[in-house]
Amino acid sequence: MEMDAGMKRLQQTLIESETDAEQLLLARNQLIENDKLRNGNRESLTALRKIARTTKSSVLSPFDKILEELAGADSKPLVKEICPTCGYHDPKEHTWMMLPGSDIFSRMPFHAVHTVLERDQERLDYEGKTLQSYVKEKSFILSERGALAGSVNPGILKSLVTLKDDRK
Repeated sequence: MEMDAGMKRLQQTLIESETDAEQLLLARNQLIENDKLRNGNRESLTALRKIARTTKSSVLSPFDKILEELAGADSKPLVKEICPTCGYHDPKEHTWMMLPGSDIFSRMPFHAVHTVLERDQERLDYEGKTLQSYVKEKSFILSERGALAGSVNPGILKSLVTLKDDRK
């Protein structure tokens, strides 16, 4: 017994909608996990800045313009560059860090730890934006498709929704 073309089209539309909805849910869950990692990373960077007594923008060299001009020159810079996170904190002082994606702690120089965390934060920000755009795209596709849009007559769909089971 073979299905007619309308039923095959309906079945295909349902399969596509279900697949897209499943991908949307997986992307949303991944986005939540990504946000948890980003928040943990941000908290770690804030803790390191507190140790170094700096903020994200507190240690700006007054000689940034001079350093930019000298960047192209082969001469030795007149002013030592100061890391915005380390500030005047000893960058070689060791601190503990849990290696990303594992349960292993490692004792590393302060500067290396915050550099790794800042790069990881940039990567997580990029992945988060990518996932957000993917979620928007899938949501748009599903909303455009609608619940059986075009597959079932709107009058029939309305009558199914408004059916009441009156018990007498």
